[in-house]
Amino acid sequence: MKFMSGKIIDGVAHAAAIRKDLFEMVKLRKEHYANKRHIAIDEKSGNEVFNKQKVNHSLPPHLAVVLVGDDPASLVYIKNKQRACEEIGINFSLHTLPKTATQDDVIKTVDKLNKDETVHGILVQQPFPSHISKHEVVLSVATEKDVDCLHPHNLGLVAMGQAHVLPCTPSGVVNLLKRESINIAGKHAVIVGRSDIVGKPLAFMLLAENATVTICHSRTQNLSEICKQADILVAAIGQPKFITDGHVKEGAVVIDVGINRVNDKLCGDVDFEKIIGKASYITPVPGGVGPMTIATLMQNCVRAWETLNV
Repeated sequence: MKFMSGKIIDGVAHAAAIRKDLFEMVKLRKEHYANKRHIAIDEKSGNEVFNKQKVNHSLPPHLAVVLVGDDPASLVYIKNKQRACEEIGINFSLHTLPKTATQDDVIKTVDKLNKDETVHGILVQQPFPSHISKHEVVLSVATEKDVDCLHPHNLGLVAMGQAHVLPCTPSGVVNLLKRESINIAGKHAVIVGRSDIVGKPLAFMLLAENATVTICHSRTQNLSEICKQADILVAAIGQPKFITDGHVKEGAVVIDVGINRVNDKLCGDVDFEKIIGKASYITPVPGGVGPMTIATLMQNCVRAWETLNV
């Protein structure tokens, strides 16, 4: 079958639908908690006492973002997250540290947010200045507030298929496939890229959906031949327009996770114009996976709010 033009998957529209659902969910939950009496019965005395936990239930979800320095791209990403929070009804706070802040300064800020009962999700914006250890900062975030799902504990739960929150970009990819009614079970999914943020967790998530998964990387031999075996091809290698029509078989689903700036324009890891006529479905850049990444972050924040208020 010849695909004259692949269907462009509209990540903007899917993300907007998710935000709308989250808005309604948060609104209903807040009304439910607000209508509850903040009184409990003390087990020992049998007297009515003020129930602090129920008061916390009536608070809206709260995402706290920690930024070290003033990287322009990071500021844009944070603004997009803030807008999504405001649309849904999630409180948002930004905690900015100078580029010269020490690792201890960052960890102390995170620890303060860990202990703050009004904060339900914590995200430390990357990239960090070179003198700060990403690993140590990630470890400092409380696992129940790790809405980026970067802590090794939470990633381990992803591998076991028991995670409560999911890595934002991989979850966005799987969500797009499901929302487009693209069957994953039994399909051969090839992921080009093995990062801890996308490639590795996405492999576990696709396995959980019963796909057969192959991970490729910079040292993979015969890369194009392996890619051409894919029913679902995910590009997450960080090289602009790296995946061309020579990597894609007729009718494959192509998901472009990459985001690169070339000549002051954004493009993905996929050569979109060359592949759109060959793929059955394809995501654009921008407007594909990116909006779904933020939508998943919002979902994680709401889930963390619900979990902490149980």
